[in-house]
Amino acid sequence: MTPRSEPLLWLQLVALGALPLELLGLVLVLAGADPGPLPGLERMLAWAIGALGPAILLWQRPADVCSLLVIQVPIKARSGAQLSLAALQSSLVLKLLMAAGAAALLPLFWWIDQHAALATPLSPLAASPRFVGLLVACPLLAVITWQWQQLIQASALLIRNPATIPEHPPLSLQQLVSQRMSLGLPLLLLNPLLTTQPAAPAAEALVQPEASSVADAVAIQPDETAEQAERTDLDQ
Repeated sequence: MTPRSEPLLWLQLVALGALPLELLGLVLVLAGADPGPLPGLERMLAWAIGALGPAILLWQRPADVCSLLVIQVPIKARSGAQLSLAALQSSLVLKLLMAAGAAALLPLFWWIDQHAALATPLSPLAASPRFVGLLVACPLLAVITWQWQQLIQASALLIRNPATIPEHPPLSLQQLVSQRMSLGLPLLLLNPLLTTQPAAPAAEALVQPEASSVADAVAIQPDETAEQAERTDLDQ
């Protein structure tokens, strides 16, 4: 089993393009209203609700490797390979990287809110109260935190040496439910990717010599029959 044969890991790399779009969405949302009398406190509260809270939850229960937030592989349909990949998500390094990304969202969110006024004409929440903009920004921060963790998890698993995977026993279904954050409708079923070339050409190469030898034997038989007939005529 190799992680590169799991299509869900490759799908999670889509976050590389989705994260910039979600940050742009934050700009448009925050541009709908001017900051209130305490903009620093507003930013801290929005970051705590949208990024810090989900980061604490994901530290305790990492995002399921077979969940794409809105859709996931059914729990009872998980293969042994997928359960083995789920066992590798509890790495301390991955947790620290996830926490670092959530912490980096605070200065980034602060900077975005300071410069969001430049996009006021394009904001879908123009002339809306400041509270509405912050309320919409919190789910965006939570989605960014989720996708950041899945991005670093997928990248780490794809570059992992497959020989080290058997060292970690796969999770049971009960452990998966209690130790991983699985969100989405259980409707996703994908076949593993083919990572090796099929052996059909080699098999065909072995069959062709045998077929040619049979054809030669069939061609020789009429000649031998003719020679036997000539010898019989001469004896008579």
